Amino acid sequence: MKKNFLFIIIAVILILKPNYTLSIEPDIFIQSTVNRAANTLGGNLTKEERVEELKDIAKETVDIEGISLYSLGVYRKKITDEQLIRYKKVFKSYFLKSFSSRLAEYTNPEIDVYSKEKINQNYTIVYSKLVETEKRPEVKIDWRVYTKNPDNLLIRDLIIEGLSLARTQKEEFSSIINSNDGNVEALIKNLAEFSNQ
Repeated sequence: MKKNFLFIIIAVILILKPNYTLSIEPDIFIQSTVNRAANTLGGNLTKEERVEELKDIAKETVDIEGISLYSLGVYRKKITDEQLIRYKKVFKSYFLKSFSSRLAEYTNPEIDVYSKEKINQNYTIVYSKLVETEKRPEVKIDWRVYTKNPDNLLIRDLIIEGLSLARTQKEEFSSIINSNDGNVEALIKNLAEFSNQ
């Protein structure tokens, strides 16, 4: 449980970035992202204010739609156009609430970026670590950065100690749909109920 909570928290910490109009290298982008998140979390804002600020930043910087489509897995080809519109809308609400609310309780993240690896024209993996303290161990964090548009880098996935958060979410969504006889409506309802809590 604590491990899953850490995964969620780190996922949100790392998806925020400043507004840049010029190209920036993926590793610098990630370090800047972490620094900005740390400043937000370490300020004098209330929890509610932190949540709202993190939501606004995430809307500008995270490829929420791309993540939502990936999370559907094989069901992406089976969903109707009308269902897809509703799914994207409810996924966005789910994503923003799930991550920002958990991140807002986290303070003092110290993450150091130490290298990067260009996979192809569209993706670069940035390697970093959550610095060890007396209260937590060191955690390796790999960032999958979408670089097709060098003026608008986006984070598509985090791999925490070898575990892909995007793949884990896709498996969870698939489990929900499979346990409801392949009915995507079950997933949409589940996400909506969480978002409205």
